[in-house]
Amino acid sequence: MAVEDRTAIAGLPGEYSRVALGTWSMGGWMWGGKPDAAVADATVRRALEVGIDVIDTAPAYGFGFSEEVVGRVLEESGARDRVLVATKAGLRWDAGGEVVKDASRARVLAECEDSLGRLRTDRIDVYQIHWPDPAVAVEETAEACAELLERGLVRAVGVCNFTTAQAGAFAKVCPLASMQSPYNLFQREVEADVLPYCVERGISFLAYSPLARGLLAGMMTEADEPTDEARRRDMFHGEGFRRHLAAVARLDAFARERYGRRVVDIAVRWLLDGGVACALWGARTPEQLDAVAGVRGFTLDAVAREEIAAATRA
Repeated sequence: MAVEDRTAIAGLPGEYSRVALGTWSMGGWMWGGKPDAAVADATVRRALEVGIDVIDTAPAYGFGFSEEVVGRVLEESGARDRVLVATKAGLRWDAGGEVVKDASRARVLAECEDSLGRLRTDRIDVYQIHWPDPAVAVEETAEACAELLERGLVRAVGVCNFTTAQAGAFAKVCPLASMQSPYNLFQREVEADVLPYCVERGISFLAYSPLARGLLAGMMTEADEPTDEARRRDMFHGEGFRRHLAAVARLDAFARERYGRRVVDIAVRWLLDGGVACALWGARTPEQLDAVAGVRGFTLDAVAREEIAAATRA
């Protein structure tokens, strides 16, 4: 793996791959279809084979399924000590699968114990609050995370989908190592505040949905308009879908002409060269990780980055 494709994660020793495995889709929740344990196992093993040593998961991904897969594969492969495992807390679900936010102290502490069991480990490397809970003070949630840090059950703490104000309140109570938000060429809201906030404070920023939930993989056509719950935004339907597919085609042409690569390569490289510590590459099958190699071994200068951004606006 090239030098530019390793990074430090705030609060942890060593360096890690800048492409991480995201395990939301393999759990099936909101993506449709029953999860397949054998395929999921093979996907995690494939991630390890292509040099990924950061895995991001959560209890809600398949209601424990994705965590169990990660724990089983890491134990059976003997890879646990060389992989950074990041999971989350703050969502609970009922018997019918309805998910609600719950970042109360009791819930965070209980979820940590449950996750440790499913992951078959004695510590979580990065423990993240999945969403801010409007019914619970940020400080209460942070106090629970600080307790877990003190007990050695987690090595670092992060937050997902938090505003900078919420992150600031959290950090006054518990050291904040990472923030995670959606970020890709079509969703750039974090550039206004969250990303600069992280860069200024030495907080590692993890970008989820770096390929816009499959759009920037360059494999979709108008016939592939999504029907799953995870892709409800206008960009996946009707005129919005067609407009975004046209932008993907322009980006792919640019990537081929300028770098001899594909849109998926420059889409992720654009993030990594712009202040992102890790891009979470979601995969449901081993084959969806084949393109990871194309992200490595090149960089985008400021001029190329602006040309790429302009192609999404044309």
